[in-house]
Amino acid sequence: MRFRHPDGSTVHLSYCTNVHPAETLDGVLAQLRDHCEPVRRRLGRDRLGIGLWLAREAARSLTTDPASLRALRAELDRRGLEVVTLNGFPYEGFGADEVKYRVYQPDWTHPDRLAHTTDLARLLAALLPEDVTEGSVSTLPLAWRTPFDAEAAATARTALTTLAGRLDALEELTGRSIRIGLEPEPGCIVETVADAVAALTTAPNPSTAPNPSPAPNPSSVTTAAPNPRIGVCLDTCHLATSFEDPRTALDSLAAAGIPVPKAQLSAALHAEHPHLPEVRAALAAFAEPRFLHQTRTRTAAGLRGTDDLPEALATSDHQATTAHGLPDATPWRAHFHVPLHAPPAPPLSSTLPVLQDTLALLVGGPHPRTHHLEVETYTWQALPAESRPRTRARLADGIAAELTLARDLLTDLGLKELP
Repeated sequence: MRFRHPDGSTVHLSYCTNVHPAETLDGVLAQLRDHCEPVRRRLGRDRLGIGLWLAREAARSLTTDPASLRALRAELDRRGLEVVTLNGFPYEGFGADEVKYRVYQPDWTHPDRLAHTTDLARLLAALLPEDVTEGSVSTLPLAWRTPFDAEAAATARTALTTLAGRLDALEELTGRSIRIGLEPEPGCIVETVADAVAALTTAPNPSTAPNPSPAPNPSSVTTAAPNPRIGVCLDTCHLATSFEDPRTALDSLAAAGIPVPKAQLSAALHAEHPHLPEVRAALAAFAEPRFLHQTRTRTAAGLRGTDDLPEALATSDHQATTAHGLPDATPWRAHFHVPLHAPPAPPLSSTLPVLQDTLALLVGGPHPRTHHLEVETYTWQALPAESRPRTRARLADGIAAELTLARDLLTDLGLKELP
């Protein structure tokens, strides 16, 4: 879906296809037929943007067989679909029964991550619509937080520098500008926007501590100019889970000169009173075996967290943090992408207001801070049983409803939907 911003530029809205498991090119083509086109038809649109997820096997098939790439491009056109952004965070296996920590491998210390992201950029340059010259790829925020020492950080930085050079060459060759966005996520080396600023502008490297740490000693930090090819993919679920203030986050990126190639519109799970038995019971229904649901709370001592929701629920004392729990005297937020249009029933809620505030700051001003917006609710089949869509048709209904909500938010901000 395309929107005209008051400044005359085009803002693209898509939904991410990582909600539909597919590891192979045949699986991707089936996604377009069975899911993406039905969503477009429900919206009554001639054209729908999708944030395509290409697992390593699918990407390799496309890079080694130009005919397959041409066929994919033709299939997108035939089904009224367009691609301006790719989700390059998961490498493979995102549809497995248990993903958990596997989603962070390979990280940016491994040459496979650089090779895969380079392939994605080249593929996107070939898949962009004829009238679009800029694309974006979101990626892993360097690595999961452990183990990650100074040598690993230097290796990751070198890989990103190499990637930026390849993107420069790609633009010279194709006329298409592709930018990469590190996607801050709880538990990763780059958990917050502040971590991203440190990673992209300073040396030595971002903190490896699992919880927010004091600012580095200025005498030990060398400021570096950010590379315009490498920026931040701002995920509003992750932003909310870490209790980041949207304005502070975006102001810090602007001050550092770091671009926002794309933003993912998503909402986290919020529990205002996690000490109550009924709230804990409601949260337990979201503790499932497939994905990590990092959980955070903001205390007087700072941000505290666990790697997964079951660990947070293991708290045995309302005021003390155990080895497997969180203080529950203050609200909790969990990294669980809940449907935008259908927040969980009370006593839980979602962080949709954070999404709304962030979106207003991103595109509600005189000029957009990003032109690529992607709805990314990949957890439909991980929802509590009573909330899961049981058929393809119901899943398509839900995704279309999310996109309708996002569309309405954009038009309320003064953007005009284009045919």
